[in-house]
Amino acid sequence: MKTQYAAPLALALLSSAAHAGGLDRTGQSIDILFEKGNYAEFSIGRADPSVSGTDLSVFNPAQTPSGNVAQAFNQEAAGLKIDINERLSFALIYDQPWGSDVSYAAADANPLTPGSALLGGTQAFAESDAITGLLRYKFNDRFSVHGGLRWQQVQGRITLDGAAYGGAPPGGLSGYSVTIDRDSALGWVAGAAYEIPDIALRVALTYNSEIEHNFSTVESLSPTTTSTTTTKTPQSVNLDFQTGIAANTLLMASVRWADHSETSLRPLIAGVELIDLEDSITYSLGIARRFNENWSASLSFDYEEASSDNLVSPLAPTNGYEAVSLGVQYTKDRFKISSGIRYTKLGNAFAETGTPDVARAEFTDNDVVSFGFKIGYYF
Repeated sequence: MKTQYAAPLALALLSSAAHAGGLDRTGQSIDILFEKGNYAEFSIGRADPSVSGTDLSVFNPAQTPSGNVAQAFNQEAAGLKIDINERLSFALIYDQPWGSDVSYAAADANPLTPGSALLGGTQAFAESDAITGLLRYKFNDRFSVHGGLRWQQVQGRITLDGAAYGGAPPGGLSGYSVTIDRDSALGWVAGAAYEIPDIALRVALTYNSEIEHNFSTVESLSPTTTSTTTTKTPQSVNLDFQTGIAANTLLMASVRWADHSETSLRPLIAGVELIDLEDSITYSLGIARRFNENWSASLSFDYEEASSDNLVSPLAPTNGYEAVSLGVQYTKDRFKISSGIRYTKLGNAFAETGTPDVARAEFTDNDVVSFGFKIGYYF
């Protein structure tokens, strides 16, 4: 007789738009591929970041506060998993893996809440959609491999403004903006897993390839210039682990590495790197507990290692994070409903511009509160 263990709670918990690791919003999970039988799910969540700082420069000795530069955002995801036969299964996953919502209020935007003299007007908005098709082949009850293709589209807009960027072009970049038209491209996924079902043990290793986009970019110079800019979203590796440690109790852990430093955006006329991101390593450790046939809960801790250089892009003004997540799950007949809340403490950082780098603003004591809801159905 097999011992029963709590199932891991796959919650739609979101993190900040402004991680030290860059634009990563979902972690590109493939957990749905390991669901039992045929299954479909939908999730929605919202993140409300608070990311504020103060100017640092001889241009602004009063150290004007920047206000909250990170905007709240919503996330949606969906998935479908089907068993083709006893050994082969298929999953289709929709998510929004990359994004940014950063906006610095101008210094004179509101006299009651003054904005940044050095970076006011600087903005970065990006959104993405991805559909991943995966096949999993089980050699036996313990070993399996998985892989497939990921179709992805991305678009965005960046504006650089404020005294930190010098004068107007061509002497400086203050007032410069670029629109990044929507582009679609393909990547691939490959991995393997080892399981011991009797103790709910699973170790899964998954590689996500970089995806290269050739964007049509429109730069706001006189005259307006249209060109093609090549950019890559990062390759990454996910290592996921779980095991039963007692009846109805599951231990979960994961490590994710993402190669964000390869995400380069250098439009033709600007002639400089607009995105300056560091690679990231994210760790997670959690426990899930089933209380009865209907209710279970999970608690997890996440940590993203901060870069040794705390000078970061104004478009991503944080450096690492620590987070705690609490989730509950209700299961009844063929349905399971999950919800959760996550609190993320963001690492301190200095936003920089120029060559060599010069700190323009200090960001400290910032955080994010995230909520998520997921409904799943077995058929």
